[in-house]
Amino acid sequence: MPIRFGCLCCTLSLAIVSFVVEPVHAGEAQWVEVRSPNFSVVTDAGEKRGRDVALHFEQMRGVFGTLMQKAKVTLPVPLQIVAFRNTKELRQFAPLFHGKPTEVAGLFQAGADRSYIMLDMSTENPWSVVFHEYAHQLMNGNISAEMHPWFEEGFAEFFSSIEVDSKEARVGKIPPEEYLILRQDGMMKIADLFRVQQNSKTYNESGDHRTVFYAESAMVVHFIYDNLLIPKVAVYFDRVVDQKMPVDNAIQQAFGISTVQFDGALRKYVDSGRYKYYAIPTPPGVASSTFTVAPLGALDAKAIMADVHLRSPEYQEKALQEFQEILKEQPNHATALRGLGYAYLEKQDFAHAGEYFRRAAQADSKDSRVHYYSALLTSREGFVADPTKRLEMKKELEISIALDPNYADAYSLLAFAQSSSGDHDGALQSARKALNLSPRNEGYLFNLAQILMGAQKVDEAIALLQNLAKSQNAEMSTRAQQTLMQAMTYKDEMKSYESRKVAVVTGEQLVNRALPEHSSRPERDTAPEQVIPPSGPAKFLKGKLTSVDCSSSPAAVLAILSGTKTWKMHVRDSGSVVVIGADNFSCGWTNQKLAVNYRQTGDGEGDVISLEVQ
Repeated sequence: MPIRFGCLCCTLSLAIVSFVVEPVHAGEAQWVEVRSPNFSVVTDAGEKRGRDVALHFEQMRGVFGTLMQKAKVTLPVPLQIVAFRNTKELRQFAPLFHGKPTEVAGLFQAGADRSYIMLDMSTENPWSVVFHEYAHQLMNGNISAEMHPWFEEGFAEFFSSIEVDSKEARVGKIPPEEYLILRQDGMMKIADLFRVQQNSKTYNESGDHRTVFYAESAMVVHFIYDNLLIPKVAVYFDRVVDQKMPVDNAIQQAFGISTVQFDGALRKYVDSGRYKYYAIPTPPGVASSTFTVAPLGALDAKAIMADVHLRSPEYQEKALQEFQEILKEQPNHATALRGLGYAYLEKQDFAHAGEYFRRAAQADSKDSRVHYYSALLTSREGFVADPTKRLEMKKELEISIALDPNYADAYSLLAFAQSSSGDHDGALQSARKALNLSPRNEGYLFNLAQILMGAQKVDEAIALLQNLAKSQNAEMSTRAQQTLMQAMTYKDEMKSYESRKVAVVTGEQLVNRALPEHSSRPERDTAPEQVIPPSGPAKFLKGKLTSVDCSSSPAAVLAILSGTKTWKMHVRDSGSVVVIGADNFSCGWTNQKLAVNYRQTGDGEGDVISLEVQ
């Protein structure tokens, strides 16, 4: 499907206005939580600063909606903002370099289930770093097309330089350091910049935003906006992504100039030091005076800090200690119980995870994350095949979604549970809802392809898998390619079945027509050949391999424990079965974790399509 960039085009008016951040006043730390329509800010910098932070993010969200012409802006995962009153507090969460915290004014801590933005309110400009990452989150939640890195990073840098106040947002300012980098270190050729991919050496070894790649990507996006070239960018991506045209040719067709001419025009733009500075009015209805403020207890604040630590590999053990200290003071602290449960879940300690999730749900039954984690625990334990456990899992997810209708992960896991129980229509609806909330999530796309296969919508599944097979993520690309092969095989089997079925019906009709009108049909010595269709849609199972029976080689039978049930999985030819994660099939495997794609042949039995050694 062609990538559309027309939504990026909007008329912006010129304005240059300065922006000043108020100083932080000293005093004892008193934590408060400020809630705006779309954000939660916890801070010890005072109520006024908390309202300012919430207003900034509401305005940035509104500006993004204006730039993208979207009435509704979503985030793929929930976001919690923490505004510290000084540098010392933020340093307790900063990434470590040679064992010491790095100097940062702001941090973005991404997580699968929740992301955190941390700000040092004692600095003059804590916004630019976190706004860059916030821009990526907004793109992930609202744009289905995966852009190339130069545009992804260039737009994020462009977005991060926005300044806002209570009246307007000012867009388009180019930070002085970007000019400095490009003038001192030189510029990449535009064709080389446009060829950089996520798995490219240039992108991965130039992760610092102060490198030429980031600076030039940002400059190109500024150049594009200043010269009203966004429609031409849409044409470029159509040519290079959809039509697979070489970069040089795509640039020539889209922009009407050669790569050499593009290089010259960009160089002239940089050397001039001139840029356009636009103003966008603050979205109506956003006023900090309408935000709610509530005091936050010391233990509640400490639990949030522990949850932030839990998302960083460098601080996970510290998070465990912090949660345990909170529970010593208040054994039924819901946030600490939930956090400790999640920590044990990530450690694969399911017994302790279940215990803490149960206690957390008793302490706060309206926490959507607790209900989601309880369902996730059931899934990871392998109990999805158990009808009773599956029903409990679906109930937990439905409660989670009722409490938080924008919980994308909950919809995705619900789709898996519905598909496992044969509710393909419900599964498709839930899977598509998850994708609406997080349109770039390749895991959601892969799950949707699997559900489409189960619903016999093979062509739709193949179309999705063909796109996923081109993923920049090597693991996802491999999984998609393997599943695509299975989908194509299944499609061929269905075609073969249909053609043989037609042939049998046609033969019956010819015999009937050849008989005299009143004659009886001659008896056959043998029964007509039966046409046996494929045994069913492809299904998925995870579990532990307890034994391998190769006594009927090349056939084999795998005994796989999933939850409390042992499945017998039949391999017709161990020499040709698709194996991922190992060089080949082995009869000597034991106590091995496996993921199996199969077609069910009976209660607790199936024919293996492919297996993945984990």
